Amino acid sequence: MDKEISQFSHSKRHTYLGRNLLSGLFFGLGLAAFIDETVFHQLLHWHHFYDKSTTTIGLVSDGLFHAFSWFATIASLFILADLRHKQFFWLKRWWGGVFLGSGGFQLYDGIIQHKIMRIHQIRYVENIFLYDLIWNITAVILILIGIFFIYSTKKEFHRFKGEVLDVQ
Repeated sequence: MDKEISQFSHSKRHTYLGRNLLSGLFFGLGLAAFIDETVFHQLLHWHHFYDKSTTTIGLVSDGLFHAFSWFATIASLFILADLRHKQFFWLKRWWGGVFLGSGGFQLYDGIIQHKIMRIHQIRYVENIFLYDLIWNITAVILILIGIFFIYSTKKEFHRFKGEVLDVQ
């Protein structure tokens, strides 16, 4: 009986590996967007989401950006609630997703939105290089932490799989 439960739990856990990661990714994306919006857009007034037009358009774009971050966060919490209800929530893997999602958002923002699309800069100063460097290095560090957590949960999963197979 214990063997069957272990096998069932292992196969179900494998099914929900991606959902734990997805919930964390959405939460990390929403969290990074919320921090960006709150700190850099509203408190410091360094930029708007879209700075190529009037202040009014910039504020509207900030509102849409805020709604996007809120929807990502809420979606992640629905997935998380489902995982907890089914008892397949894996905190360490979820944190891996959070870090990966936050870092991915920040790197996308720093490279695509700031440099390629040029819809805004971090801050409008003469020498932006230091701001860009800190922004993108922070993003890479967050991504690496996320990858570390995700990789370690994958190793734990395979180790657990081996233990289940040994019991049989």
